[in-house]
Amino acid sequence: MSDSNARLLDTSGLLCPEPVMLLHKAVREAEVGDIIEVLATDPSTQRDIPKFCQFLGHELLEQSESEGKSYRYRIRKAG
Repeated sequence: MSDSNARLLDTSGLLCPEPVMLLHKAVREAEVGDIIEVLATDPSTQRDIPKFCQFLGHELLEQSESEGKSYRYRIRKAG
């Protein structure tokens, strides 16, 4: 999957631990090198998603925040 064809995972409105659980499922279904873009509204994802990537070895390509209301992450699945 190319970077422009990132898989979108919208977890808006969900609270911990649901965003990370859904991310874990999306990563399992993805191919090595695929990009998963996560949208979230739960502030705890700022801590949880980077730790998820670090623990499992996936690459956190981007992490951003929009006006303190939503969060966006781009993750590349490791091999």
